[in-house]
Amino acid sequence: MGSHDRVATDPDLFLRAVNHFNRAEFFEAHEAWEDIWREASQPEKQFLQGLIQVAVALHHYSTGNVVGARSLLPRACSNLQGCPEDFRGVRIAELMRLLEKWQSALAEEKAVPPFPKLEL
Repeated sequence: MGSHDRVATDPDLFLRAVNHFNRAEFFEAHEAWEDIWREASQPEKQFLQGLIQVAVALHHYSTGNVVGARSLLPRACSNLQGCPEDFRGVRIAELMRLLEKWQSALAEEKAVPPFPKLEL
């Protein structure tokens, strides 16, 4: 495929991950973001780790692993919290608001909201 450096800075790969995420293809999104994360530096590395954790948590939920989703979402939010609003085009505050609703629903064992989407 080319060098890892090209992958790390490839905006197409990031957009591909966002598109996977928005289609609820969370495993595929996490894999694409992980390819970028491996070569990233801070603060992008922390931001990407948060997105990866969100994708893995939602993947866990979609496969019936509620415990896994419940444990990963707070860690994801912790990583995303320090990121500037609109990081790489992602509206962090909006995503965090949706993830808080997810965490509350999971904690209270209530119906979860629709899967979040990333608007760029």
